[in-house]
Amino acid sequence: MHITVFGATGGVGSRVVDEVLRRGHAVRAVARNPERLRELPDAVEVRGGDATDAAQIADIVAGSDLVISATRPVVGAEHQLAEVAAALLVGLAHSGIRLLVVGGAGSLIVPGTGKILTEQPDFPAELLPIADACNRQFEVFRAAQDGPVNWTYVSPPALLEPGVRTGDYRLGTDELLADADGNSAISMEDLAVALVDEAERPKHHRTRFTAGY
Repeated sequence: MHITVFGATGGVGSRVVDEVLRRGHAVRAVARNPERLRELPDAVEVRGGDATDAAQIADIVAGSDLVISATRPVVGAEHQLAEVAAALLVGLAHSGIRLLVVGGAGSLIVPGTGKILTEQPDFPAELLPIADACNRQFEVFRAAQDGPVNWTYVSPPALLEPGVRTGDYRLGTDELLADADGNSAISMEDLAVALVDEAERPKHHRTRFTAGY
């Protein structure tokens, strides 16, 4: 399989590149600044590109079987998440290439409350800009359920941090996953495992899933 990864220098994106290589697939790593990709293994094809530009996307992904988007904007540019979502849908519209998008947890329903995570009274105010941007990103895809692109949106749990690769995780749909102690978390490494598992054995089409411990 040939997989193109947008946001390949980010926390999740870099781990997705590692996981794709680990499983023997071909990978094309894309970043706005390709200089940041120089330290990747020689087996990785490196491309520079703007993920908000549909024409560039269409050119970059040519020959791919799957695109994984793990872009994350800098502070103050959170609006770009929805712009990237729209550009991906246009850029892939006539390609037949599947799309996996790493989103946010904010739109997941907190069990027992009937409300999404960003509507909880204790949700950290400093995280609202990026969380709300992820919610708008998800809405772009939900509005494209009848469109030509076979997309899948992946929401991590509440806590997503660098950690270890265990290969173990649980899957859910629209509810926040938490363990018996109420902890909602997954390592970036295991989220990458879940993403590449979905790439190899697709189960979710034009919908969202979540993965956590």
